[in-house]
Amino acid sequence: MNQVNTIKQNSEEQLMRLPNVTGVGIGERRGKTVIKVFVTQKVPESSLQPHEVVPKSIEGCETDVEEIGTVTAQI
Repeated sequence: MNQVNTIKQNSEEQLMRLPNVTGVGIGERRGKTVIKVFVTQKVPESSLQPHEVVPKSIEGCETDVEEIGTVTAQI
């Protein structure tokens, strides 16, 4: 988990610059620890420029893109 956390911290700023990305975290997919990338809306990879696509893995750690919609503050 510490290695995944380090990879997440090192890549978070770059991931947050991608279109639709609203957050980055750590989670599980199929029993494996992954870097979660939260987006407002999933779009087909073919609609994105190559530099806008969330990488399938970062430094050997898989990523998982999850659509969460628009994030708003609740008062």
